[in-house]
Amino acid sequence: MHQTNAIIFLVLLAQLLPIVAFSSISPPLPPTTAATTTTTRGRMLTRRTPQEVQLEIKDPVDPDALVQSRAILDELRSGSSSGGTRCSSDALLSIARRFGDIPEDASGGYVVSPSRCMEAFESLSPDERRTLLNIHARVKLFAEAQRNSVIDMEIDIPGGKAGQTVSPCRVAGCYAPGGRYPLPSSVLMTVVTARAAGCPYVVLCSPKPAPITLAAAHVSGADLVLCLGGAQAIGAMAYGVSAKLLDGGDGGDGIVLFPEVPPCDVIVGPGNRWVTAAKSIVSGRCGIDMLAGPSEVLVIADSTANPIVVASDLIAQAEHDVVARAILVSDDQSLIDAVDAEVARQVEELPEPNRSTASEALGQSFAVLCKDVDECIAVSDRLAPEHLEVQTADSMGDGRRCANYGGLFVGADCAEVLGDYGAGPNHTLPTGGTGRYTGGLSVFNFLRIRTWMRIDDGAGGGCQDMVEDCVRMARLEGLEGHARAAEKRRR
Repeated sequence: MHQTNAIIFLVLLAQLLPIVAFSSISPPLPPTTAATTTTTRGRMLTRRTPQEVQLEIKDPVDPDALVQSRAILDELRSGSSSGGTRCSSDALLSIARRFGDIPEDASGGYVVSPSRCMEAFESLSPDERRTLLNIHARVKLFAEAQRNSVIDMEIDIPGGKAGQTVSPCRVAGCYAPGGRYPLPSSVLMTVVTARAAGCPYVVLCSPKPAPITLAAAHVSGADLVLCLGGAQAIGAMAYGVSAKLLDGGDGGDGIVLFPEVPPCDVIVGPGNRWVTAAKSIVSGRCGIDMLAGPSEVLVIADSTANPIVVASDLIAQAEHDVVARAILVSDDQSLIDAVDAEVARQVEELPEPNRSTASEALGQSFAVLCKDVDECIAVSDRLAPEHLEVQTADSMGDGRRCANYGGLFVGADCAEVLGDYGAGPNHTLPTGGTGRYTGGLSVFNFLRIRTWMRIDDGAGGGCQDMVEDCVRMARLEGLEGHARAAEKRRR
């Protein structure tokens, strides 16, 4: 009992720390060791050689956050009448209040009513409402195009047909951070994408949501909005929450104080280290999009690039979080020096807390001088950055030659922030080198592509060659039962 109390106390202390914007708080992901790094006093960007830049795969799950998150998930289910298969509404309310997820003036506990979300939208200025609607339309257009790119199909096989069906999962869970800065853009990116995939029910969690976050929930069409953050939000979506009745019991008849939260089939969205740890725990029980590490941008730029523009893009990434990384890779020393000077100047012009956050993040950011653009591309491919900008004389051609990244932003006018705020493609992207084998959030995270087959002409002999192949292969693998099952289809 004393150990459990100690864990909960540590979790409370830890979750009161500032929450990450786009990524989990975990140790920075340096591509090389300090021993091989050359730093020049007065520079914002550390200088590294191409040989010093190597990807080091780091576990995005913080060990302490994992222990703390597991304790929270256990507490959520310990008081449930479902035997631990679902979360207790009483336990969830207690934890949400303990960690400050629920606004002090909230009268509805951890549930936000649709009318409150609509009121938040209507309280915005006309320009703010128009911006939300514009971003919603662009994200929806791109997501629907993705959905339409994969369809049901069928082909002929010996003696019959085989095909695939494409269908959405039933319940989608979406998480939007609510810590240092409100992120209505994450609401739009996750909920709108789930809707475009065809999910009939969408749950949204965000701790202490700002009015703009609730307005985004209204525009996006979330079915259920919960004031929940951290591991407790992921647990509620993964395991589901029993309804809370007026008489204080779970289930049965009575007036519902808190509605049931159905278990989600897929949970997506960026969050802090407790969100990432909890997602690693529930993965398998439900699907997840990814385990995100610190956010990052890499800019490939040659002598034609504008150092003022490049510097602004590096700073935009650095202000996300103190463990974010901004990387410049160029074949022009004078550009690197000019960008570095611009970074120093522009950072000082930021308001607080943006200036302090960006300055600390730039302490682990760096610049790499390469012999040519080909080497710049090779360095980028080794790191597989979350965001990759290409600002060269042939930006499109050079961009097409890049192999590993989460999202590609081509040309000087295509700022990464345009992707953050709804040009169309999703801004939830793979970090920490995982762009080598996966992509960002899309409708495909919510879709199931399932295959089927049937034999129409078994008696007519149309499939007999296939039957004999199966009998032979089964015996080559030593699976006699398989072989005999296939033999039963001989004619």
